[in-house]
Amino acid sequence: MTLLRRHRERAWDVAAIAFALLLVLSVTVGTEEMTTTRTAVSIVVGVLGAVLLWWRRRWPIEIAVALAVCAVLTDAVGGAELVAVFTVASRKSWRVTAAVVVLHVLAPVIWARVWDDGQSILYIATLSLAFLSIPAAWGIVVKSRREVIDSLRERAERAESESNLRAETVRGLERERIAREMHDALAHRISLVSLHAGALEVRPDVGAQEVEALASTIRSNAHGALEDLREILGVLRSGDVGSARPQPGVADIAELIEDSEKAGTRVTFVDEMPANIVLPASTSRTVHRVIQEGLTNARKHAPGLPVQCGIATLGSEIRVWLENGLSAEKFVAVPGSRSGMIGLTERIELAGGRIEYGIARRSVGVVYRLEAWLPCPN
Repeated sequence: MTLLRRHRERAWDVAAIAFALLLVLSVTVGTEEMTTTRTAVSIVVGVLGAVLLWWRRRWPIEIAVALAVCAVLTDAVGGAELVAVFTVASRKSWRVTAAVVVLHVLAPVIWARVWDDGQSILYIATLSLAFLSIPAAWGIVVKSRREVIDSLRERAERAESESNLRAETVRGLERERIAREMHDALAHRISLVSLHAGALEVRPDVGAQEVEALASTIRSNAHGALEDLREILGVLRSGDVGSARPQPGVADIAELIEDSEKAGTRVTFVDEMPANIVLPASTSRTVHRVIQEGLTNARKHAPGLPVQCGIATLGSEIRVWLENGLSAEKFVAVPGSRSGMIGLTERIELAGGRIEYGIARRSVGVVYRLEAWLPCPN
């Protein structure tokens, strides 16, 4: 509860107590036929009933019952009764409110019998019910309005929470997409840089002309990696995906193979795709990523061993495959997040395809095989 709301409630409590005390004063001063004892009882009980209203929010039913008992002794607590009935109606169910109203209708009837007022019991009950129905109805209206406001506030908070959750989910998916693109774009070039730099390190007898060629290859791949990284960061800053340069596709596989062969990996590529098939941009990009990931992993874990890869149509699907040799002597365990194949699997599944990869046995020995199937356009 905010401090302003607490101060507002206390101000209303003070006003309610003042209203109850005003009715105590009007009853005890305006009635001349009251005896001294009766006047004293009315003043004491009336002031006590008014003071009890200070705790009406914490114990609304208890205060209402206590005031009903006070009403048996004097009618000076009538103002406090009205406030108490309103409090119960604005905070409790209508059944509890009806029970409290009935109790406060019976209290003045008993009061009339105790003091032998001479008035008709039916008249007193009807008059009490008429007066008590006003704060009861007002309290029910206030309670209904509060419930509507609370429901709207809860609905708004829930909508905001769901909106934040959706936004966080979208941000998470976008982060995963960006991370996947960074891996796909940079891992290929960085592995080439690492491989060529390693060649310079382990071969001190390389001639000047070959050193120049290796350095040129390292420089071009490092420059390409920086360009890819700059593009991705530019998209992150601007949020304009359309400003990015065209993504590589099937037509760029020859460049991948050329880079791998320059790095010392012998690659055999088999293209069995019909010439009249035009692949959608997303499918073409996914085919390129499969070959790229396979060549990158082959250079990282089995450098120097031959690689065979190819693409072909198989019924209503496009088949992309890659095999590279494995040997205990040349296997290299390099550090990494192992997220390349996870991201590739997710990409292919989102495209409606499937993927298989792992160690297989061939007549030439043990190989690592990567094979993916993608939907083929008609």
